[in-house]
Amino acid sequence: MLEKIFTWWNGATIGTLFTVKRRGSQVGADSFGNRYFESRDHKSYDGRKRRWVLYNGYVDASKVPAEWFGWLHYSVDEAPTEQNTPRRSWMKAHVPNLSGTPFAWRPRGSIARGGQRASASGDYQAWKPD
Repeated sequence: MLEKIFTWWNGATIGTLFTVKRRGSQVGADSFGNRYFESRDHKSYDGRKRRWVLYNGYVDASKVPAEWFGWLHYSVDEAPTEQNTPRRSWMKAHVPNLSGTPFAWRPRGSIARGGQRASASGDYQAWKPD
């Protein structure tokens, strides 16, 4: 219960859930379990209805698929559905940002991978202060 009150990074807080229930209507959901909402009554300063997402689990903006990102940022007017977002053969499945996780990419020579790198070769000369 305390987690819902004080930690916004683990999902929506109680205040956010209350506001969503009172002012928003659910438009859809994605394959990650994120739910998307649009305001019922209130319009923002530019005259458009506000749109927002409630993340399923840890809050990370990279968990929003491209089609929903376009809807959230008013690039498209209609919320994406299975019918109006066909998958092309060249499209890859969405992968959330893995930075900071055990699955993050670690190049050769990085400290997280052991810190060993090949010594410099060619015309490289180390700088020495005078």
